[in-house]
Amino acid sequence: MTLRSIVVGQFRRPHGLLGSLAGLVMARRPSNLERNAWTVGLMAAQPWHRILEIGCGPGVALEAAAAIVSGGQAVGIDHSETMVRQARRRLAAQIASGSAVVRPGSLGELAGQAAGYDRVFSVNVVQFLPDLEEAFEQIHGCLADQGIAATTFQPRSRNPTRDEALDMAQRIAMAMRQAGFSGIARHELTLDPAPAICVTGIRHHTNIAH
Repeated sequence: MTLRSIVVGQFRRPHGLLGSLAGLVMARRPSNLERNAWTVGLMAAQPWHRILEIGCGPGVALEAAAAIVSGGQAVGIDHSETMVRQARRRLAAQIASGSAVVRPGSLGELAGQAAGYDRVFSVNVVQFLPDLEEAFEQIHGCLADQGIAATTFQPRSRNPTRDEALDMAQRIAMAMRQAGFSGIARHELTLDPAPAICVTGIRHHTNIAH
C-alpha cells in the first residue's frame, strides 16, 4: 500500500489520528471552504427547509446550511465516527438549539425513508459511491416535492483537470435523469488546480424514473 493510497483512504473514510488530520485539512483548505459555501448557495434554501448533507465531514458546509434555517433543520450524516465527532463539536450550539443534527449514517440507510427533505446535497462524496444510479434513486426518494439535490465534485487526483470534472458531471446528470430528476443543470466554480462542478436537479412527485 502506497502513501498516496493511505491518504486517499483517509478522505474516503477518515479514522484515527490520520483521519482527524484529514478532517482538519477539509475544514481549512481555502478551495474547500469556497466550494462548500458555493454549493450551499446554489440550493436557494429557505429558513423553514429541512436540509440533508450526505458525507458532512467536519461540518463546514453543514454549518453554512444551519445558518440559513430557523424553523427548519440541517441534518448531516457521515459514515466516519471521527468526522461525526468533529462536526458535532463545530455545530455544538446549533445542535443544542435544535437547528442541526449530526449522526452516523450512510446514503444506503436513506432507502425507504419518507420524502421529507427539501434539499439534499453532498460535496466531494460522489466519487466514492459504488453505484450512481442507485445513489440518486435513494436521494430522489427522500426529497419532498419540488425538492432540490445538489452534488458537487472537484477532482483531487494527482493531476486534476477540468475534463475530469466535466466527465463526472455528465455521469451525475445521467444518473439523476434516470432516477427521475428534472430541471438538471450544471454549474461551475473556477478553482485551482481544477474547477468544482455542481449538478442540481429537482424532484417532482409526478415524475416516473424510466
